[in-house]
Amino acid sequence: MLMSTAIKEQLMTLPNLPKVLIEIQTALDEERRKRHRFYEWIEEDMKAEFINGEIIENSPVADEHTDSVMSLGSLSYNFTNFQELGRVKIEKAMVSLTRNDYEPDIAFWHKEVAQKFKMGQTHYPAPDWICEVLSKGTEGRDRGIKFEDYAAHGVKEYWIVNPRKKTIEQYVLPEDSETYELLKKVTMGDWIESVVMQGFKIPVSAIFDVDINRETLKKIVAGGGL
Repeated sequence: MLMSTAIKEQLMTLPNLPKVLIEIQTALDEERRKRHRFYEWIEEDMKAEFINGEIIENSPVADEHTDSVMSLGSLSYNFTNFQELGRVKIEKAMVSLTRNDYEPDIAFWHKEVAQKFKMGQTHYPAPDWICEVLSKGTEGRDRGIKFEDYAAHGVKEYWIVNPRKKTIEQYVLPEDSETYELLKKVTMGDWIESVVMQGFKIPVSAIFDVDINRETLKKIVAGGGL
């Protein structure tokens, strides 16, 4: 993760910079100890993340959240599997970045990375594509720290799904950038096509309508495509 030029310039103006750096290093050392304790504490049946030194336990989500995750997760999982593009994991894959640990709703890794995964692995590198489905308790993080952290670690494509409004925001990471750009925002009646998962193009309604989801999944299973 690269420090922005503006932050570097601001730090270099501080007359007490050495003292500030020592304090920051001390805080980071304590944060690393807390992170290690988090790894020892968390179990497979827990849904929790480690963000900026704090353990965030996720509360139960609404029915439409779960349905959206499973609908998009099943479509992306089966498509990438048939096309041999890589691996999709849903909800319980802990993505460990420089400072934080997240459990994205859905994540995809190209096969060049995925083929290195090992049996029993519980922590994963930054994916190529991530989708977070909004809920009341997570929207702030999905649009805040995760939005920034995913981009800073090179996650090339980020979808934010709003199950209540039935919309998808598709963000992409331009070359040599650490800031996402909104490619498009789509809703029912539209189609969305992934930049990262080549060939994955689905009707938005396939995420929110069980009948259309079923028909779309049948096409994938029948021919491996859409």
